[in-house]
Formats: sequence, C-alpha cells, structure tokens
Amino acid sequence: MDETIREREFRDDLPVDLDPHAYVGPYQFPDNSRRRVPAVIYLAMTIGVLLAAVIVDGSPHINGGTVAAAVGVAAVGLYQLQAGWALAIDETDALVVATRAVGFPVGHASAQMAWRGIRSRPMWRILVYSNESPPTQRGLVFIDGVDGRVVDTYVEKNPEEWGSGQG
Repeated sequence: MDETIREREFRDDLPVDLDPHAYVGPYQFPDNSRRRVPAVIYLAMTIGVLLAAVIVDGSPHINGGTVAAAVGVAAVGLYQLQAGWALAIDETDALVVATRAVGFPVGHASAQMAWRGIRSRPMWRILVYSNESPPTQRGLVFIDGVDGRVVDTYVEKNPEEWGSGQG
C-alpha cells in the first residue's frame, strides 16, 4: 500500500504548455526559439563561474575542473542559442504547402516536426493521402519550418491494401 502511495507522489508530469490533454482548442506545436532561454542561462552561469575564478583565485571550490566544466556548459549554450530557430510555418501552413506540392486533392494527412543538419534546422514531414476511399495515392513532403520552402516531395500510388477483411 505504501509503495502505490509513494509512486503516485513522485509521478513525472509534462509541463502544462506541453500537455495536449490540458489544452482546449487546436494544438500549437512549441516553437524552437524556446531553446534560447536555457542557452542564455547557461551562458550567464559560465560568466559567473569565470568571474568567480578570477576573483577568488586559489579557492578550493573554483579550480581548473570547474572552469573546464563552465567552458563545456558555454559550448552547449552557444549551440542551443544558434539552434533556437523561430518557426515561421506552423503545422497548418505546412499542410497547405504540402497539398499544393503533391498535386492531388488531399484527404487524410499527418504532420511531424523533425530537425536536420548540424544546426538543427526545423523541418515538417507531411504524409498525405488522396481523398478517395480507399486512397489511391500518397505523398511525403518535406517543408522547411523557417522559410516554408518545399525541400523534397515524393508521390506514389498507394501500395497499401485497404480491403474490408482487415481490422
């Protein structure tokens, strides 16, 4: 009995702004520019440690290891700062761009955020099916999340079997 109470007390929860069940209305994908907040915190911590290393030279609390760790934290902060791209295209806009790119009327569609390259540039991956029942075509469209350009498109006849015996 104590174990179940203890397990309930230490549950891991999503932050309110990331919990889709707590939100009423259309889901808004979090913007990548949120990465800049921890980046600024990391850089401020690094500056604080480096200042402390200069001010309290010879302290057992601030030594070469602490300074090396601060430099590592600064590297992570700089990376996050440059990778904090602001999304100009949300999932709804990406679905509209994908519909235009595939060249057929779209029925069902799915949007997924991905990141590409060393700078972690956001990109939408949009899977679309034609609006027939069952769909005769499908397409995959890659759209840059920063400027909205179509990076790549792949369209094919739908090879999936949608017979009534499935399910």
